[in-house]
Amino acid sequence: MISRVYISHDEKDEDLALQLSRALWRVGLESYAALYSLSPGISQGEKVFFAVSNSECVVVLLTRDGGNLPTVNQEIGLARGLDRLVLPILEERAELPFLIKHLWPIVFTREQYSDAIGSLIKTIRDLTRLQWLKVSCPHCSEEMTQYLPPQEEVDRAVAKGSCLETLCSYCQNKISLDPRTFASVG
Repeated sequence: MISRVYISHDEKDEDLALQLSRALWRVGLESYAALYSLSPGISQGEKVFFAVSNSECVVVLLTRDGGNLPTVNQEIGLARGLDRLVLPILEERAELPFLIKHLWPIVFTREQYSDAIGSLIKTIRDLTRLQWLKVSCPHCSEEMTQYLPPQEEVDRAVAKGSCLETLCSYCQNKISLDPRTFASVG
């Protein structure tokens, strides 16, 4: 079962990793990312080793700018050595590193990054049991937990270009959710 995910990325791509981390949190997955400013008392190497070894899955975020850096390649090597599932997200025209060249990446453009996040969530959902959705109400700011909609419902909303609809259990206002990232819209 996948409950914790490590996001390997270059420091330049921290904003993309943070978007991904938030989306994973919304579907009940804990994520570790190579956040370069946290825990100044622990070396970066120790943080990475701890996070990868305590994760069941490693998502490798590879962009044209930061995809082939030594740190990302070392994190991939660590994940392979620890026998972790590796799922690459690859920006169009970037290249997969040697150790994961045989894998099928989720390809994205910057404009369609939310689609890639949605594909990753669907992939993880196919591999494990995701049941809960964390929703922050844009009206009253309360956070609630609801059942994750069935994948068929999510797929229909994506195909139609529409939102998923829910109600806030606190203020009873309608909330529209992006079916790819489950973030509130509007």
